[in-house]
Amino acid sequence: MPPTPDPVEDDLDTLPPPPPVFHAEQALLGALLLEPHRGAQIKGITAGAFSTAAHAALFAAIRSLPAPDPAQHSRNTAWLNQVLAAAGEQTRGLTTAYLHHLIQCCPQPRHAPAYARIIEEEHSRRLLRGAAHRLIQTTLDTSLPHRVATTLAEAGALTTVVDDIATRFPTRSGSLPRALATTPVTTRDEEAGEEEQLLLATATARPGSVERMRWLVPGDFTHPLHAGLWQCLTTLSRSGTPIDPVTVLWEAQCHGIAGTAEPRELLGLLSDPDGCDPDYWGEQILQRSLLTTAHHTGRRIEMLTDDPATTTYQLVVGARRALADLSAVRVRWHHATTPVPTNSPARNRYSAPPRAGPPPTTAPPAVRSAR
Repeated sequence: MPPTPDPVEDDLDTLPPPPPVFHAEQALLGALLLEPHRGAQIKGITAGAFSTAAHAALFAAIRSLPAPDPAQHSRNTAWLNQVLAAAGEQTRGLTTAYLHHLIQCCPQPRHAPAYARIIEEEHSRRLLRGAAHRLIQTTLDTSLPHRVATTLAEAGALTTVVDDIATRFPTRSGSLPRALATTPVTTRDEEAGEEEQLLLATATARPGSVERMRWLVPGDFTHPLHAGLWQCLTTLSRSGTPIDPVTVLWEAQCHGIAGTAEPRELLGLLSDPDGCDPDYWGEQILQRSLLTTAHHTGRRIEMLTDDPATTTYQLVVGARRALADLSAVRVRWHHATTPVPTNSPARNRYSAPPRAGPPPTTAPPAVRSAR
């Protein structure tokens, strides 16, 4: 008769092994329990840096109690009992046996600062991962009343975390972070395509807006054909060439941008403007580009933190590179939405004329309110 499986043992067998930092936490706590005077060597680490509630409670208890006399500590367990009682007020399940187990887990008490450094590095990784995750979630939350502002605030908080890590872990020589294969978020939806078509048509009908909208670049578009046509419009505008559907079509052909689209189809796309200001549609496209870039930034940083082989130095370098891409879009968004003040009534390069809201037949309420 086969033996009856023990559900408790089976559950324990399925638990993943603890990560390396868990053993560093045990070693540090063991060093401080065995030789409490080592606590004076531990700087810049708090109970929040530990991965478990039990370890955090023990470290907080050790910090809260004055170190005992070494001679007295070697003869009795009075101080250990005080630590256990103080930690027990914060969490349950701690025993005297576990404290002795921690002491046995410490290879060398004099290496306590090295153990603390390991814990601090892993805590920094967790903080960075959490900030990146919050940025990702913000970009996806369509219920936010001020989605872009909230996203940029989360990006600022993420930047603060990166800068704090860089301060606590000075730059040292080392390899750059490995290039990670990321899966871009698909943004080529029907709403985005309609907005891009409306911009192209209205900008073709009002060529003066193209020069004013230097804050919009082809990379902001979700459809390659639309990106190419916007490039044609900006090229014609900057060269002083007249702009209308035919000249844009010819520019697209000269640069091989038209692709498989029929000339009549492109002429129809460029000849169907609405009554809206082109700047309005440009801002909608730029807003979508900013949110998409912020999402990609969070995902890149999150993937870096998920790779255990990525060092703290590589985390800082990789995160700053990802944030630089977002910062570039943020600057363009600022130019698009904040006209530069002037002393004369003349319109400056980034200002826009008074705008009428999009007509109900061309812009759904969700599009009109997204700003």
